[in-house]
Amino acid sequence: MLPARAWMPRMKSPSPRRTLRSREGAEIAPRKSMGQNFLVDESISKWIADQIQPDDAPLVVEIGPGMGALTEHLIGRPRKLVLIEKDHQLAPELQRRFEGRDDIEVIAEDATRIDLRPWFRHGPVKLIGNLPYSVGGEILKHWLALPTPVSSAVFMLQKEVCDRLAAKCGDDAYGGLSLLVQKDWQVETLRIVPPEVFSPRPKVDSAVIRITPRDPASLPVFDRVLFDRLVRMGFSQRRKQLKNLLPEPPQSWQALVESLGVPVAIRAEELSLPQWVQIARWYENRTEADAGQKASEVFDVVNERNEVIGQRTRGEVHREKLLHRAVHIFVINSRGKIYLQQRSHLKDVSPLKWDSSAAGHLDAGESYADSAVRELNEEIGIAVSETELAAEIPAGDNTDHEFVELRLAKHDGPVRCLPEEIACGEWFKPEDIDAWVNARPQDFAKGFVTCWKAWRAAGSS
Repeated sequence: MLPARAWMPRMKSPSPRRTLRSREGAEIAPRKSMGQNFLVDESISKWIADQIQPDDAPLVVEIGPGMGALTEHLIGRPRKLVLIEKDHQLAPELQRRFEGRDDIEVIAEDATRIDLRPWFRHGPVKLIGNLPYSVGGEILKHWLALPTPVSSAVFMLQKEVCDRLAAKCGDDAYGGLSLLVQKDWQVETLRIVPPEVFSPRPKVDSAVIRITPRDPASLPVFDRVLFDRLVRMGFSQRRKQLKNLLPEPPQSWQALVESLGVPVAIRAEELSLPQWVQIARWYENRTEADAGQKASEVFDVVNERNEVIGQRTRGEVHREKLLHRAVHIFVINSRGKIYLQQRSHLKDVSPLKWDSSAAGHLDAGESYADSAVRELNEEIGIAVSETELAAEIPAGDNTDHEFVELRLAKHDGPVRCLPEEIACGEWFKPEDIDAWVNARPQDFAKGFVTCWKAWRAAGSS
């Protein structure tokens, strides 16, 4: 999760508003309550639009287009441009202007309340905006919290906020916000923007930042929920020593700081992102390097009739494309939503692809039913006594040579992802999954697409 509004600094009020004229001739008064400061410099507007590299992009989303300063330099460049405008004066103006254009859509909604799950079917989403000072933090939190369809973002925000987002250990602006964002994203400051290019003029400088996903292999795996909690605790009183703010760690505080190579009296702001990740791993009792899946695990090998004919290691099974067994489980909540997981980068097959709620190979001698119960507990922390058989799917290239049983489980409680197995996950409506699978089957593991189509063909009962 990205930080709540409490992490954002208090915004300074802009100078008094004055009426501006839209491109259609309507007079628009910037709203102080919405933190509106319209960009009026043509050259800076074009430069910012260029930074998102919109040409032939599948989808570019502009948040808060306002008077259209950035929009003018985005029109006709991506295959699809979506404009999200909350202001009830500005949204109708934009809708009238672009009525009849298939490549431009105007959404008159609050950008912090839009359900992003249907957007995955569009593929990588590029995000851009001159964000209002008053709600910039909430917009970042909503659109960049994993999982998200956003693949890159270019934002203009108050310089103070940008400094904190991009700060490294040792910088004056470095703090909890820096860590909570940078664990998942790389943040780069592109330029400083002075007040005089806005109307009304704010009393502070702005800055333009570029945000791109962090390579998941750049950090060892860790529990993100625990990481966020520890960081917030550690920065709750910046001048206090960290040992007085965090819970008693496994073994001892002395052992933890020795593993980090830092003094006992260390403070939160003196530790880098990798060191904070190491702290989270210490509290999880993760003391060894990530190893991924073991090629030495033993599976049953089967023939064309799904009869066991021997046992071989994981490495041999995948290398030689031997027939074997696997189970997929769809976890369904009381609202009819399905939990999907994005596979960890450590997976030896289909890393970072989207997959069933839980899935895995049967161990040697294990039944499908027992494997389903085990996989649910190991991968997403759900304890059930049994699952329901939904489909039996023969082995083939579309299942990566696995004889698959698809099983169902009901669950309304929390989900706890094992980071070695799962990068992140989310609950989706079946109709959103249908649209996503049809539009972008390449986003999913092969076995999932086959299981999903089999389940939907059977009536999803």
